[in-house]
Amino acid sequence: MTQAALVQPPAPARLIDEDRVRWLIESVRGNRFLPQPDSTNVFVGDGDFRAIGAEFLGYFIRIGGLREDSRVLDIGCGIGRMAVPLTQYLDPQASRYDGIDPVEGGIGWCQRTITPAYPNFAFQRLDVAHELYNPSGKISGKALALPFPDYHFDFVIMTSVVTHLPPAEVLVYLSEVRRVLSHRGRLFMTAFVIDGIAAAKENRRRDPRLAFHRYGESPFWFVPNQPPLAAIGFEDGFLDKALERAGLSVALKSLGHWRGTDAGHHQDFIVAKRRGNGR
Repeated sequence: MTQAALVQPPAPARLIDEDRVRWLIESVRGNRFLPQPDSTNVFVGDGDFRAIGAEFLGYFIRIGGLREDSRVLDIGCGIGRMAVPLTQYLDPQASRYDGIDPVEGGIGWCQRTITPAYPNFAFQRLDVAHELYNPSGKISGKALALPFPDYHFDFVIMTSVVTHLPPAEVLVYLSEVRRVLSHRGRLFMTAFVIDGIAAAKENRRRDPRLAFHRYGESPFWFVPNQPPLAAIGFEDGFLDKALERAGLSVALKSLGHWRGTDAGHHQDFIVAKRRGNGR
């Protein structure tokens, strides 16, 4: 699929109170009492920490079907950019949030700052090796095992994760996501999908920071003059097939405006669900 396509509803049919969602987003953006790290400590992502987190909260609800009573896993939670706005939406009695990341400083900040005020939010460091973020990690990305039981989460977040993963590790991550997803659970993933427009560079509106070039004949695209894992794009169809091999299927695929086309978001969004109803 190369156009935004709703394959099936991203969650069981329900009404979204759009006025409440808009109010919630604006409330998060303007709430100066919410935890926020010093800008010098934000090691992933650019832009306004609180505003981007609020923006994604809206995407999680509207596009991903996130519910207030969801059990949420945030893979690559960093220093809490997605977690902080979620504290204002998830039900403190009925929900649970777990964030994992290989960067000790980010996890430490979240544990010290978020968990004491929001006890249903937990964070742990997973010492996975990564060329940029954790080069001395003891766990290979090819041997990843998420420290959670099967069928445990209703909503898994992978924002800006596969955009920094080598192809050999993508299937491992997605297979683990499938294992921990509940039967009606959803994965919300961002990516850079190299479709025909992105590959051809047909206009000058494309994000100049993302001048992807293909790596040989592989599905892997990288940005020259940057570290290989600084930004990774994948040939259109690669992630769809990886999801299928992992036991997941695409419920929604919406392409972003980084490629220079009109869209309501920057990166590409993929929402996926478990394939099959049985365990």
